[in-house]
Amino acid sequence: MAIRRILINTTDVERSADFYRRFIAAQPVGEVTPERAELDVDTAVIELRRLADPAASTWVADDLVRGFRHVGFKVADVDALVEPLKEAGVPFHLDPLEAEGGVRIAFFYAPEGTLLEFVQRDLQYTVVHDEGGVARERALGTPARPRFDHVAVTVADRAASEAFYAPLGFTRIGTIEQPHDARGFHIDYLKGDDTVLELFTYDVPTTERPPQLDAPGFVAAVLDARAGAAGAAGAPASVTGAVEVGEFAGERIVADADGFPFAPASERVVAG
Repeated sequence: MAIRRILINTTDVERSADFYRRFIAAQPVGEVTPERAELDVDTAVIELRRLADPAASTWVADDLVRGFRHVGFKVADVDALVEPLKEAGVPFHLDPLEAEGGVRIAFFYAPEGTLLEFVQRDLQYTVVHDEGGVARERALGTPARPRFDHVAVTVADRAASEAFYAPLGFTRIGTIEQPHDARGFHIDYLKGDDTVLELFTYDVPTTERPPQLDAPGFVAAVLDARAGAAGAAGAPASVTGAVEVGEFAGERIVADADGFPFAPASERVVAG
């Protein structure tokens, strides 16, 4: 399995869709309406849904809070893509810089508050756990347009998260250490097909945050297999250790032990 859709709440679908088209080169799938839009980002689809009566979001830009942290895209040139964002006055969390692992990165915010990342170049892992997985990752090459790559999640226990996601087809391929971070910061990469769950762990305490389905921004990831892939016929109706959160746009949403919300497979209820 892999991350095939990113579910996002917004108070203005057309505004958010325009943002992703202009700055992420996302391509509309079907009609963009005031109520919803689907946008192709190569390996996944961003699904925007209008939120008529939003609750106040409890998400904060603090990676010591467990659960969802950001959505990452592989790009050919970070600086070239950052320039129009800066010209448009888009708020940044982190300006372009050279990061551990030999990559250039930048972080900025979408209109509904979702934190997004651009990543340039292949990661050079501190430790490689799966040579084949790393080779498959690098075989994807440099994208012609921003390609969805990963969702980052802060977790309390890397081994427990690895065990939780293994039955869903995610395998740890590498680790990046952050030796200059006094908090003891470690990043592990669980690869599922052509997408990644990026796990943050720390040597200092982290805090909980319950998932929200009724606030602007990131709602959940939908895990699924590509049509025709091995195992694409379906997924287990339940995931061991997951907690039911509710339903969003016809998807059954559950959460892992760290409060990261996801749909274990596409179980969308089709009206009519």
